[in-house]
Amino acid sequence: MQDMTSPGAALIAMRKQTPLVQCITNFVAMNIAANVLLAAGASPAMVHAEEEAGEFARIAGALTINIGTISSAWMKGMRAAAEAANESGAPWVLDPVAHYATGFRRKAVAALLELRPTIIRGNASEIIALSGGASRGQGVDSRDAVEQAETSARYLASTHETVVAVTGVTDFVTDGERAVRIEGGSPLMPQITALGCSLTCLVGAFAATNAPFDATVAALATFAVAGEEAARKADGPGSFSWRFLDCLAAVDGAFLDRHSRILAA
Repeated sequence: MQDMTSPGAALIAMRKQTPLVQCITNFVAMNIAANVLLAAGASPAMVHAEEEAGEFARIAGALTINIGTISSAWMKGMRAAAEAANESGAPWVLDPVAHYATGFRRKAVAALLELRPTIIRGNASEIIALSGGASRGQGVDSRDAVEQAETSARYLASTHETVVAVTGVTDFVTDGERAVRIEGGSPLMPQITALGCSLTCLVGAFAATNAPFDATVAALATFAVAGEEAARKADGPGSFSWRFLDCLAAVDGAFLDRHSRILAA
């Protein structure tokens, strides 16, 4: 798209600065998310305690918040960090994991939405439910197709003045006006636990050095290209996991621009 920084240029800009990304993510995702950011060229910090989350957010290039294993104590840290990011002008990304599953999660996400996330990334069921629609999601699993969530994503983006990414077989990104679909990846990716949560952290890394819409598209394109490359030689989910990290580290700007498949929506 002519009015968008290319994914390759966005990747180069991110790696040039090696942004510090504060990742408030779930216990399951911490290790793989940190490794994904390191492989991609960013610097992860898993800082979530209420006593320091806000202070740390003021020095981070970006913040990501994932409610996968949320607790009351973690929620306090999330709020403190989001408020501090807003005050310092740093972008922050919300991953509303299974927010529809319990009353506690619904209340937590509603409070975080009021703090105006720069970017929201979720699966189709999460995005549909977040917009007030009826989703078929069960737990952390999406049972809705990405295309069924596109209208919800556009509504959320316009209403909350944010960028919304719906990830799945073909990803969808919108800021309420512009919209693209991103093809690629591999069927093996959903078989690696917390890989989607790691993508949220990578979106944050790109957002630290690029405009929110461009950053989101570039991060998703990077994941898609690396996933496709890793799947070519993988024998299954185990070998795919380490090959994916290798491919993520090996992808450069020129390769990303040649192989990413981004279509106007």
